[in-house]
Parts: sequence; structure tokens; C-alpha cells
Amino acid sequence: MTRVLVTGGTGFIGRTLCPALLAAGHEVCVSSRNPRAAEATEGVEVRPVSDLGPDTDWGAALDGVEAVVHLAARVHVTEDRSADPLSEYRRVNTDGTRRLAEAAASAGVRRLVFLSTIKVNGETTGAAPFSESDPAAPGDAYAVSKCEAETALFGIAAQGPMEAVVLRPPLVYGQRVGGNFLALLKICRLAPPLPLGGVSNRRSLIHAGNLADAIIRCLAHADAAGRTFLVRDGDDVSTPELIRRVGAALGRPARLFPVPAPLLRAAGRATGKSEIVARLLDSLRVDDGQIRRDLGWAPPFTMAQGLDATAAWFTSRDGS
Repeated sequence: MTRVLVTGGTGFIGRTLCPALLAAGHEVCVSSRNPRAAEATEGVEVRPVSDLGPDTDWGAALDGVEAVVHLAARVHVTEDRSADPLSEYRRVNTDGTRRLAEAAASAGVRRLVFLSTIKVNGETTGAAPFSESDPAAPGDAYAVSKCEAETALFGIAAQGPMEAVVLRPPLVYGQRVGGNFLALLKICRLAPPLPLGGVSNRRSLIHAGNLADAIIRCLAHADAAGRTFLVRDGDDVSTPELIRRVGAALGRPARLFPVPAPLLRAAGRATGKSEIVARLLDSLRVDDGQIRRDLGWAPPFTMAQGLDATAAWFTSRDGS
């Protein structure tokens, strides 16, 4: 049994991870600015902290903790309206992670697992999927801050006995998902005609339950120390195929018709939605062979199971 501190434990991924950690026999502490929200997860110990940043006092939260899973972050937003987005991302994601890692090392934490993002590798893939050996190529402020956080974490781990592990997931979906995937669920429920029938891209995804399982494996496996791993469900799907699968999970038809990609990109530029259109048209594939070979990890849920569970949550949340 290991006492694990989870930052961001009240968030989308944290609310899947914490019960999975408990089921695996770990003691779970959750750091939170909102103790009442953290108390919603039965069986966890709540440890209040201030806003994540370079001056956060982690002393009480790390007391008696043997391992840390760092999920908390300033997340990527498509249209960031802050005056200096990179500075804001760095304050939370880079400097905040550095501060936590320093405090964890000083407190005698054995291992820290950091949830990064595949965006550290880049935004799109060509003929080959991304792998851990590819050079970092972060394309926006969020990805830059996560990349810098990885570097800071490994630098601190190199100075002492604390071990660091980094996971870079692609798009994560599951119960309580938000953002673009929640928007996709809403669109698929309405089942309007969509001009995406001719798209032939390939994208990797990961269900929150599979990601939680990978995190737990990285907490315990000796060969995970000092490593970076990419993870995915196992299926790489095109945008039309994903829409069909989500629609099937919701019991709704997928009405797709083809429109040439250049016209779709032009429409994206004209409407200020270029980034969203690019995600629908471009490929982003992940090679997760390393974690499967070296840690013996395999996702416990298929994509079909993950989508069915996500759809069941979505339809039950508003009675639809």
C-alpha cells in the first residue's frame, strides 16, 4: 500500500483516477483549493492547498506521502484571451510543477508521475506516429509550458532519490469530459448533416479509465523511473469513424457528406475556427509500444467500451 497525493483530484481525470487508486489498494490524498469538492470522492483524504504556482506551500499536503500524481494544470483553451498566455501557462504549469517537485523531493517522496500532453511532441503527424524518441516540438503556449515542466521535473529528480515519470496522452475522453469532446457528444446527439464524410485522417485517443490504469502502472513499476511514455486506447480512428462510433454509442445516426478539405480549411479561416478545423482534418497518431513492452501495460477498456460508458454518462446527466 502506498499513500499517494493526487493534485487535480477533483478534475475530469482525477475523478476517475482516485477511485481506481483506492481499488488498487492505495491510500489517496487529494490536494484542492475547494475541500468540499474533493470530499465528493469517497475514501480520499482532503488536503487544502492554495492556487498552484511558484509560491505554493506543499508542506502539509505532502506529509507522509510516498508518491505524487500531478494532474493539476492550467489547461489548453482554443481561444485564450489573456494578455500574455505563455506567462500564465508558465506560472501554473512550469513554475507550479517545479515548486511541487522541489517540495516533494525535500519531503522524501519516492516517485512523482506527471501528466503532460502529446502536444509536447507537436500538433500533427505524417506517415509515422509520434514516439518517445521524437524531438519536442510544442506548438502553443500550453504545450511549451508542459514541455518546460517536464524538463524541470527531470532536472530535480536527477539531483536526488525522487524518481520522475512523464505520461503524454492524446485526447482523453470519458465520464465528466468537457471541451471539444463534450461538444462532439452534443453534436452527435443532434445528428445534423456534417461535411466530414471525405476526411481520411487518423487520430489516437485514450479513455480516462485506460489513462488511470497507465498512471497506476507508472507509480509502481521499477522500469518506469526516469522515463517518458506515450499512451492510447489502441485504435486510431478517422474523424468520420469517430463520429460514427460516438453516434452508435448514443443511438443516433451519423449523417456525413464529403466536402473537399481545402474548402473546409478556407471556411475555418473565414470564421476564425482554423484550429478547430485542423483538429478535424489532420492526423495525430501515437505509438504506445514502449509502455506496452517495457511495463507490460495494456489498456483494460476497448474504445467501444469507453465510448459506451461516456455516452451513458452523457445521456444520464440531463435525462436525455
